[in-house]
Order: sequence, then C-alpha cells, then structure tokens
Amino acid sequence: MAGTVRTAHTNWTGTLLEGSGVVHFDSSNLASTDVTWASRATEANGLTSPEELIAAAHSSCFSMAFSAGLTKAGTPPTALETTAEVTFVPGTGITGIALSVVAEIPGISEEDFQAAAQAAKEGCPVSKALAATPITITATLK
Repeated sequence: MAGTVRTAHTNWTGTLLEGSGVVHFDSSNLASTDVTWASRATEANGLTSPEELIAAAHSSCFSMAFSAGLTKAGTPPTALETTAEVTFVPGTGITGIALSVVAEIPGISEEDFQAAAQAAKEGCPVSKALAATPITITATLK
C-alpha cells in the first residue's frame, strides 16, 4: 500500500506578538483558519492554535486505532467519543496530552476495554509521533 501525504501551509505576517497567520488545509476542503500568538498563549477568541490542531489529529487518530483494535478483537464499537486536551505552556512548550474516550461497546469486559484503550493509545501513529510528550488516557465504558 502506498503512503499518503497531507499538506497544510500557513501564511504569517508581522512579529510573533503582534502578527497573525492563516492556516490553509491544502489536502482537504476544510476552511482556512486564523492563528495568532495570543490565541495560542492566552485565550482562543475564536482562533485556532498548533495545539488545537494537534488535539484534532490525536483524537481522530486514536478513535481510528481504537475502533480497529476493538473490531479485530471481535468487539466492534457502536460509538466512540474521544477528546484530546493538549497543554501548552509559553516558554516551555507542550507539557502533556490527556486523551479521554467514552465508548459504547456491546459485549466487552471492563478489563478488555481498558487494555484495548491503552493499546490504541500506544499504537496510534499520532501518539507515536508525539511520544516525547507525556500522554494519559481516561477510558469510560457506557
């Protein structure tokens, strides 16, 4: 199977503190979105940040990995709701990622569910790419 390449680019103008940028999603139909230092370091004010984009990537990747693992084990999920919280500290960087998932999975034990969630966290390609950052998971079975 051939690999895929996804592309995005940002046009930035001005200084870090007073400037702004526009993130363009070249590989999809997602709308371009604005980004500023203030939206990254203080309040979002309707703008995005690199950390929010990482959170989006991580939550979707984890959901896919979890669904695949559960299905392979014979307990396909009915629904998964995954949240990724990426913490950014100015001057330090990204200090942690907290994944949480609420799942509906018929016929799975709590033990097997927790093991599958941990395996998905470890096996998700985005988790692997972010391995230098502490990643936690909280998994709740409905």
